Amino acid sequence: MSASRTGRRGGPGGNRVAATEATSPSLYTRLAAGVLFPLHERLKGHASVAIRERLERSQWLDSAEIEREQSQRLREFLVDIGARVPYYRELFQRTGFDPQAVRSAADLQRLPLLTKADIRAHGERMKADGHGPLSRYNTGGSSGEPLVFYIGRGRKSHDVAAKWRATRWWGVDIGDREAVIWGSPIEHGTQDRMKALRDGLFRSTLLPAFEMSESRLDQFVAWVRRHRPTMLFGYPSALTYIARHAEKRGQRLDDLGVKVAFVTSERLYDEQRETIARVFGCRVANGYGGRDAGFIAHECPAGGMHLSAEDIVVEAVDGEGRPVAPGQPGELVVTELSTAEFPFVRYRTGDVGVLDESRCPCGRGLPLLRDLQGRTTDFVVAADGTVMHGLALIYILRDLPGIEGFKVTQETRRLTRVQIVPDASYDAAVIPTIVQGFQRRLGAGVEVQVLTVASLPRERSGKYRYIVSHAL
Repeated sequence: MSASRTGRRGGPGGNRVAATEATSPSLYTRLAAGVLFPLHERLKGHASVAIRERLERSQWLDSAEIEREQSQRLREFLVDIGARVPYYRELFQRTGFDPQAVRSAADLQRLPLLTKADIRAHGERMKADGHGPLSRYNTGGSSGEPLVFYIGRGRKSHDVAAKWRATRWWGVDIGDREAVIWGSPIEHGTQDRMKALRDGLFRSTLLPAFEMSESRLDQFVAWVRRHRPTMLFGYPSALTYIARHAEKRGQRLDDLGVKVAFVTSERLYDEQRETIARVFGCRVANGYGGRDAGFIAHECPAGGMHLSAEDIVVEAVDGEGRPVAPGQPGELVVTELSTAEFPFVRYRTGDVGVLDESRCPCGRGLPLLRDLQGRTTDFVVAADGTVMHGLALIYILRDLPGIEGFKVTQETRRLTRVQIVPDASYDAAVIPTIVQGFQRRLGAGVEVQVLTVASLPRERSGKYRYIVSHAL
């Protein structure tokens, strides 16, 4: 999904910094963003357009007013799930928590943190009574703890709307040409007809990011030069690989009219930002979120990483779950207010960041996130030298039963170790499946050692790293 420009306007919040250079969208982009996509969302039963319009108004409110609206929505949300969701109905009764008494996000501290293990153990009881259609999702596993959960139409509508708002800050919109460098498994590269039709209608093209061989990188560069996308979307590591390859080949990509590269799903390093910006001749916009945790934050052209505070509460806590002082790093914990049919309250993301009390010069009242440690998923390299995204291995592990967590360490091109934290249902019979799957990716002659461990070590930053390659 992609996104248009928010220019300088007056009104609440004072002067607003123009998001991007003023350019008029094409006739097709206006048709796609103003007619075709709203029709598409309406047919799916989504309220994305109305939510985006609400968010584009509320972003200019004073921070105190945004906080008041958030508190009201939080109270209504907690009252709703306390009445309709068995898991939270029992939790509130057991802890003596009264959702009607909630006056601010600080009141959430009376509730325990929610872990992936909790969701795995109580998944069916986390569905609201009388819920509407729910879609089953898996996390990509980059956190090392694969998770199955469910999302309803309300949450889908919010995620689309929040991303749409954020990307419109950068002068692009639905219908502008987009290249998506993403982790679609190589075996499943053929998209279903409806998705292919939709992507074609909105001029968005998926380029699978798993394999980064010389020939595949040549294809990426050739596609970008031929189709001249207005925007890019993908992993920062994958876009950096493509940019470096183009430089090595002497191929210019900064003369194609790319306006912005949206990056997400990994930590964005300064060197990656500089390389992508230089080679593609565009700005780089960082985003933070996940299918499980929701659309959490996005960077604006003035450099602020804005939290989607109208519909999501973000806390930073220490190792004991206690709030850290403003400006101090802590684990990010989220409460997504648009997902009452399968709610996450105080959900542990496993990511470390700093909540920033300063104001962004863009004039938006949305609070800021900085120093995001983020999820880091490395690349790995096959025995024949083919570089591929770490998700190529994660997808093998994430759906296997009995695995609570994992870490993959590629020692050399000929040796890869897989550490597994088993749960009560673990069966060693999955080991051949893991070995065969890894050998299909890395090479038939690669030795794959699978070990069971009680726990996985953290990095000094407090983050886990689940794909580590010493072979690149």
